Amino acid sequence: MKIFEKIFNFFVITHNYPVKFFMSRRKTALFGGTFDPIHIGHTMVAASAAEIIGAEKVIFIPAKKSPLKQASLVASDEERLQMIRLAITNKVKFEVSDYELKKASESFTIETVRFFKAALGGDAEIYWLMGADNVDELANWYKIAELIDECNPAVMCRAGFARPDFSRFTKSFGERRIAKLQKNIIATPLIDISSTEIRSLIAAGEDVSNMVSPAVAEYIKKHGLYR
Repeated sequence: MKIFEKIFNFFVITHNYPVKFFMSRRKTALFGGTFDPIHIGHTMVAASAAEIIGAEKVIFIPAKKSPLKQASLVASDEERLQMIRLAITNKVKFEVSDYELKKASESFTIETVRFFKAALGGDAEIYWLMGADNVDELANWYKIAELIDECNPAVMCRAGFARPDFSRFTKSFGERRIAKLQKNIIATPLIDISSTEIRSLIAAGEDVSNMVSPAVAEYIKKHGLYR
């Protein structure tokens, strides 16, 4: 038996410690967005982020309506949810939740994080994945200071681009929170795809089969979305 195993068993047996006392916390990444539609860029950066963080799963959470984005969504809630389900089929680390879609009110990230913290239990460590393009709006997020305290906001920065600089928020957030934000910057693959571009191409009759999964492409075609 290895030395570590002997020490481990000694403490568990002689001190009556529960085994979970010695276990690291389970990491779960929450990935919110409109996903209108979900594309291969979403799934590739989520997989990369999960690997870097060491997350055991990523939960995609389609938003009903973002308080900071007033533009109307194109696909319905159910259509966006179904496309996510199709896109993550057979991807064991990926899940999808309709938590925000079932809410009658606007979606606030802090409320979503608190819901999943309660649902996943006290040994879960929550990460909130967001794109670097969200950084400029961060000061306007609802209860942003509490959000930084209650989870690990992880900013996904595309390869080849400068890392976000949070120092401008020091006066508002405080140095401790700024250090936490800087710590959780994740370098992800450079994938130049956007949902807006996909919708425009489909409206123009162009092929987008290289931008979305085959199942999502078929769903869009079958239901005549974005035309």
